[in-house]
Amino acid sequence: MIHIVFNEPDIEVLQKAFELDETLQGEVLQVEDDYAVGPLKDIYTEEGIAARRAWWKEVLAGTDQEKKVDEGEVDDNKLVAFLIERLQKDEEEKVWIWAAQNKHDVSGYYWLISQLKDFQGRIYILYLNNLPFINEKGQLFYPEWISTIQPKEMTKAKKLARLVTPSEFEVDPDEWTKLCNEEKGVRLLEGGKKLGQKDYDFYDADLKNFITGDWQKANKVINQFLSKNKHTTGDMYLLWRLKQLIATDLYDVQGELKNLKDFELKKKSGQLFETAQPAEQ
Repeated sequence: MIHIVFNEPDIEVLQKAFELDETLQGEVLQVEDDYAVGPLKDIYTEEGIAARRAWWKEVLAGTDQEKKVDEGEVDDNKLVAFLIERLQKDEEEKVWIWAAQNKHDVSGYYWLISQLKDFQGRIYILYLNNLPFINEKGQLFYPEWISTIQPKEMTKAKKLARLVTPSEFEVDPDEWTKLCNEEKGVRLLEGGKKLGQKDYDFYDADLKNFITGDWQKANKVINQFLSKNKHTTGDMYLLWRLKQLIATDLYDVQGELKNLKDFELKKKSGQLFETAQPAEQ
């Protein structure tokens, strides 16, 4: 059995669950890219893959993570090739896809399932959609991320495993193709497995709200956004958007525009005055 997750912290939770339930034992592999952001046009072709890699290089430019792109550390296509090889060699092999109710997992699911059509009857989905679990305090909660579930609760979650249906193998890849062709940059979960899309600057307006008239490190601005905003995304994407906002020359900056802690920013005095004005009636 091969388990697929979409976030690194999920791996540890599953491995701990294996210690409690041997029937879950299997190899845990991760889809590493975040398909909830960035270009998807022709995502399964060499040109599309190269375009997405070039976009990530732009997003991560100047950060410590830029080398991940240069060195090809993240290559989910190798993962898919490995899965297909295993499934072809061993007809008894099965794949369990673990996804929680968030845009990151669901986008990853769509990207993956479109490539596994030839293995219907052997691909399972565990989608934790609006299902309650018990947290460490004994309270019911609805997990948005696999990693927030206690390992002992994961053994219960296995009961949710079901085969991806022939209908899903038809409908879901078609839905994904439609999303890919829209050429938008941000995907949002609208309920169930339904994804909607927005432009690349979708988070900008809310991100601006956390930039004040006082100097703040970029990481503080982003952490405030992540803890208080309704819609969130990865910190590297937000750092890129913050740098795009700075390029508009509406903010004062000191330090190097590299990593999260390398520079500070604040609103320019004119901006402060502008935002302080009452709205026209």
